[in-house]
Amino acid sequence: MSRKGNCYDNCIMGTFFGRLKNEIYYGEEKKYKSFEVFSKAIKKYMQYYNNKRIQKKTNWMPPVKYRLASSC
Repeated sequence: MSRKGNCYDNCIMGTFFGRLKNEIYYGEEKKYKSFEVFSKAIKKYMQYYNNKRIQKKTNWMPPVKYRLASSC
């Protein structure tokens, strides 16, 4: 990882930012009147993403609950 020409080292963050843009930014650009409003929306989205957003790959659980269930 992190070698020049290795395309896999930013895959996870690229996926996250792609989802973030699709779910809260595209089509909603005019809703954010200032950087502070947009910053708060991102913080709220990150809370949602980690604590409430369910996914098939996490057995239909939010990521935090999935990690807790997996560590037992």
